[in-house]
Amino acid sequence: MADCHVVVDDPRITGQFCRRLPGVSAELTLLGVVHDHPASIGRVERVLESIAPDVLALELPPAALPLYQAYARDGDSDESPRFGGEMSAAIRTAPDADVVGIDAPNWSFLRRLITRLVADRVPPSTARRVVSSLGGATREALTYRIAATLTHATSTTVVCDDPIEYDCSHDDSPAEQAAHERAHVATVQALLGSVDTDGTALAYRDETRERCMIERLESLRARGDVVAVVGIDHLGALESALRVEGLES
Repeated sequence: MADCHVVVDDPRITGQFCRRLPGVSAELTLLGVVHDHPASIGRVERVLESIAPDVLALELPPAALPLYQAYARDGDSDESPRFGGEMSAAIRTAPDADVVGIDAPNWSFLRRLITRLVADRVPPSTARRVVSSLGGATREALTYRIAATLTHATSTTVVCDDPIEYDCSHDDSPAEQAAHERAHVATVQALLGSVDTDGTALAYRDETRERCMIERLESLRARGDVVAVVGIDHLGALESALRVEGLES
């Protein structure tokens, strides 16, 4: 594990949430986040204030990017955006970066997922659940696209999701935010670790999502330094695969 020592004296920026993967011609920085958490928003802002990446890669479907870009432009530029959490905060803090959505649904994801389902001869019930989850994800992405269109065309900011509320706020100190976030992550990971998801529709979908994000991030390295903002649950898998592929390339 490589610590991310781009900012000193900020307890929100540690090796648990930040990994740097040096490359021959470009560097990739992975930032793990908890959606809407004040510590995650602060981490993204502080790191991007210290790094000026060529590419900002976000765990968002490409169709959702216009809405989060609208959120990033909304409100007081001296404060974190009102909506969109760490994703819109990242866009606002890195205005010169090329912003890319690396999450599903997209054609690469669909092609890889179908190939895997056929190769593994999954039971029809599992395949149906996977297809059903894809339908929901596609509808959500289209909702983001429509919301972005309405936001651009009117003076109203369309909000698709209510921000998640935590027992800490942006007014708390970085140390308090960091402690709360670590406790939250530990609780969630303990719960997830007690559930066996091997071979389930969720496992097929999430493992395929990660494989597609890995391939996309590896290709983005050719365009310069990259900072990727992803859910903390994906951080370890992405780092391990990208580190191996970086050594092989």
